[in-house]
Amino acid sequence: MTPFTRVWYNPSTTDRYASVCFGAPDMQVAAAMNEHGLFFDYAAANYDLSKLNLTNPYPGDIMWEVLGKCKTVKEAIVLLKKYDYISYSQVLLADKEGNSILINPKGITEKSGDFQVNSNCNMINGKLSCRRPEIANEMLSGSKENNVEFLKKILDKTHQEGELNTLYSTICDLKNGIIYVYLFHDYNTVYTIDLKSELKKGYRIENLADHFPTSFAYESFSKNNSLYLKESIFQEMKDKGTDATIDYYIAESKKTAPKNEKLNSALLEVALQLIKYSWNEHNSGSAWGYWFSKPEGYDIKRYKDNRLTYAEKILTYLSANENKDLKLRNFMYEISGFVNLVQGNTKTGKEFYAKSISKPEEVYPVTLTRGTEIMKRLNK
Repeated sequence: MTPFTRVWYNPSTTDRYASVCFGAPDMQVAAAMNEHGLFFDYAAANYDLSKLNLTNPYPGDIMWEVLGKCKTVKEAIVLLKKYDYISYSQVLLADKEGNSILINPKGITEKSGDFQVNSNCNMINGKLSCRRPEIANEMLSGSKENNVEFLKKILDKTHQEGELNTLYSTICDLKNGIIYVYLFHDYNTVYTIDLKSELKKGYRIENLADHFPTSFAYESFSKNNSLYLKESIFQEMKDKGTDATIDYYIAESKKTAPKNEKLNSALLEVALQLIKYSWNEHNSGSAWGYWFSKPEGYDIKRYKDNRLTYAEKILTYLSANENKDLKLRNFMYEISGFVNLVQGNTKTGKEFYAKSISKPEEVYPVTLTRGTEIMKRLNK
């Protein structure tokens, strides 16, 4: 699990409601609430989609569409019923009127009582992978309380530790637009979000952990994650400037070659993170659809952003010095092609894409798929 949770604020646009989102560094939304009190949260469930007849998927992220276009669960149901929900996860959707539904690949389940519980369980076959939903149901059924302190007790009783840690928890007051956030199953320290006030500050991406005091347990967990070096480089970019930091680490990579695999891997992650950040800001807070091979991800939206320039600088250095792993080098050519297309450098972008897939036996399957689709569109 990735401990470096992001929170980002998305002001309203002409065609989307304002929202706050929580997710991993890949900027794929895990939970979100919009300005009208419509909220959703995913739970991993590992459904076997091959056993279901799902033939009409939404071409992008259906829940992202719900977040931006709907005010209530009732409105969302109209949209959701037009498509098959193709995801390995189950999502709980709720509104400020007290309505909620569970959505999974088998369909939609509306709330039938006073509450509805979602957890990381496969509900299609009626099997629960853990007791957490049972514990939550027992506590909710046995009490008439409905306040933050009681809900904190439920979070505490149902959190996970060990290999699959609870990274953060939220209690959402949908009527008043208030979110109480807890980091790494510490329910004594809270970060309170007043959504209306925060949205007035404009678009931004924040590290959730920056809103909490230092915790030895969280720090230890984070330092053991493979993305820790990348995150450390990003912190240096904040403190010392992006130009100086990137130049320093490229110089360090040159100095330590050929024993620089770990650093080069982190630099590649830095480049990808810069692209994901830039895409997120210029596309109303959405995830980088191209990265996830979403159909709408091939519709290249052009914009200028210094983060793309920095990403290209890193990719140029890494690809020029990658002679062992040809698939990795072609992957970097692919991403360089994307960066150039976004910035309007169509000729250069096309050259990179052509180079990235010129020898299919030396290409990752995902690069071949994406590169072939882009070239097909460029050659029209």
